[in-house]
Amino acid sequence: MIELTGVTKQYPDGTVAVEEFSAQFPPHRTTVLLGSSGCGKTTILRMVNRMVDATRGTITIDGEDIARRDVVALRRSIGYVMQNAGLLPHRRVIDNIATVPLLNKVPKPEAHARAEALMDLVGLDRSLARRYPHQLSGGQQQRVGVARGLAADPNILLMDEPFGAVDPLVRRDLQAELLRIQSTLGKTIVFVTHDVDEAFTLGDQIIILADRGRIAQRGTAAEILAHPANDFVAGFVGLNRGDRTLHPAPDGSGVLTDAHGRAVGVLAPGSTP
Repeated sequence: MIELTGVTKQYPDGTVAVEEFSAQFPPHRTTVLLGSSGCGKTTILRMVNRMVDATRGTITIDGEDIARRDVVALRRSIGYVMQNAGLLPHRRVIDNIATVPLLNKVPKPEAHARAEALMDLVGLDRSLARRYPHQLSGGQQQRVGVARGLAADPNILLMDEPFGAVDPLVRRDLQAELLRIQSTLGKTIVFVTHDVDEAFTLGDQIIILADRGRIAQRGTAAEILAHPANDFVAGFVGLNRGDRTLHPAPDGSGVLTDAHGRAVGVLAPGSTP
């Protein structure tokens, strides 16, 4: 369990990026922080692994205050996947994936064996292991980034708009791959995006943010679609423009359609309120 209580980030110039944010990110589930650029979602994510230190408030992981932990050890214990993959250009795919295990003194053969197994998991052919990042497509690079984030077998995986730089078809493939991986591994995932459909596809819990990390609404996709908390939420997810409609089914599933009647999302049985 990740718990943030009254967390604020204020920079030296007085800018407040996040103000009094409180939330719980439940274990073995995917929490999506959804909001426009500049709303504080990436700052919140980076405070969890102390890439950004909070100015006030507390963040605990399984009841332990992360401010008391060694920052290097903390970061190595948490997987992190960013937009554009952030791969080391001078290292081969297999060494990029094995970065954290090697830093943790795992023997190279063991780290490479783990990297190859993860290539299988994320849908990368092992023949790519000896290639360099510039020899891969954008989608392949992002898969390497996900594999690297999982290489140390962390309980927590932070994902900062990881699929935002690839084309829509590849993005959908990567989303499906993440759902498959999560169903297998059951990690605690915190996922940042500004894309509503991506959030509804991936999130067990969705937290919609306004400015400075203020929570506009939290809940499942079904709860937010059926009962938007206010006009801001309705506008953000498109409900008050008439371009999204939820069609519930008797078994609790549902289909979300756009203004032209095309399906843009599906809710699992039992998820509608």
